[in-house]
Amino acid sequence: MRSAGYKEEKKKEIMQKCFECYCDNGLRDTGIKELGKYCGMTSANLYAYFDNVDDLIVQSTAYCMAKVEDEFMALAPENPRDILRFIDEVPYWTAEHHGKKYRLMYQVYTHPKYVEHGKRFVNGVSERYTEYARELSPRLGVPVDILSGFIFIFVRAAVHFALFEDEYYMKMQMEALKLSVFSVIKNFKKEGIEKE
Repeated sequence: MRSAGYKEEKKKEIMQKCFECYCDNGLRDTGIKELGKYCGMTSANLYAYFDNVDDLIVQSTAYCMAKVEDEFMALAPENPRDILRFIDEVPYWTAEHHGKKYRLMYQVYTHPKYVEHGKRFVNGVSERYTEYARELSPRLGVPVDILSGFIFIFVRAAVHFALFEDEYYMKMQMEALKLSVFSVIKNFKKEGIEKE
């Protein structure tokens, strides 16, 4: 008999493969048999892990997009000098590695059948980005509440670029973000010196 740990790892593998299948073929053109083929199992075996196809779509989207966030945060700047690298490189990296995933995520979470799941996911994103801001704040010297706003602006512009490849929009957002970030850092350093 296989352990609960094995089943959980197998489920993660299935979610990843099913999400890739949907990314490659779209929601409408992907049936349960195609999903089974991507996973190297019969379509009937998929139902040992999910209640139905809707459950599979919702769970695999949430799981895979959380992984995208983790990869994104792994590239986060380590210090104020690293911010420019992050702002200049990450939108292109996001578009190259995750453009298909963002398109599928929007397709899923704007579908009337799944919109409530989308609302929950977005609420979770707000919480996670605020937590990221707490982690980054000491490294970057930017207060959490301000850094949270910067993260939201950055992610929105990067995702928009990944979805639509609108470089002009992305560059305008990023230039404004650079000016804002460095202005905040400069002001807080100045205040710190004056307080001493």
